Amino acid sequence: MRALRILLIVVVILGGLFVLADRLAVGFAEDEAAGKLQATENLAATPDVSIKGFPFLTQVAGGTLDDVEVGIKDYEATADGGTIRIDDLKANMKGVEFSGDYSSATAATATGTATVSYAELLKTAKSESTQVAPGVTARVVGLSDGGNGKIKVTVEATVLGTKLPQPVSVLSTVTAEGGTVRVHADKLPALGGADIAENRVRSITDFEQKIDGLPGGIELESVQAAKDGVEIAVRGSNVRLAG
Repeated sequence: MRALRILLIVVVILGGLFVLADRLAVGFAEDEAAGKLQATENLAATPDVSIKGFPFLTQVAGGTLDDVEVGIKDYEATADGGTIRIDDLKANMKGVEFSGDYSSATAATATGTATVSYAELLKTAKSESTQVAPGVTARVVGLSDGGNGKIKVTVEATVLGTKLPQPVSVLSTVTAEGGTVRVHADKLPALGGADIAENRVRSITDFEQKIDGLPGGIELESVQAAKDGVEIAVRGSNVRLAG
């Protein structure tokens, strides 16, 4: 019995040391991966990298990590020759193969979410006054949550040099296709009672923004209007995390 107790104590101690070594190793790997990702994507701040699964060391031995979560607080994606800020990008990577020094890593698949604020999306709308009919100009002055997955687009109009007392708002549907976010008014607003062709009004109320250049080659999959902005879902395969 005494020998058995000693054996159990030794097993517990060795198990504890293994767990400690495993956690130290995963912490080191997360820091290294975060640093490489920051350098690869030219990020202003270090991203969050969390390697899931236990034990980590057996995954290392196999050269593939089962599950890695990446969080980037602020990312500048390319958009029609300019940039657009993507907030709170969170991606879940599966089947991540990496080099021994963590200088390169590629995920078999990736899914994630992020947010584009309404203030950021507003930059793509017609914020400068545009003539839509003789004596009538209009511009988009605000975007906000319209409820039920809709965006409220607020338009300011001027008729014969006089600004209308109140801006008009329309509920719009937001969709994504081929990496492009599109905002389309469900109904057209009346701009000072003027009879204006639909295509002229939609030149103000409707707009689109292509978003590409997301980290690792992930792509925009779908969008949905939410309280603080447009929530986007992203997806990719053979996603490069570093190197």
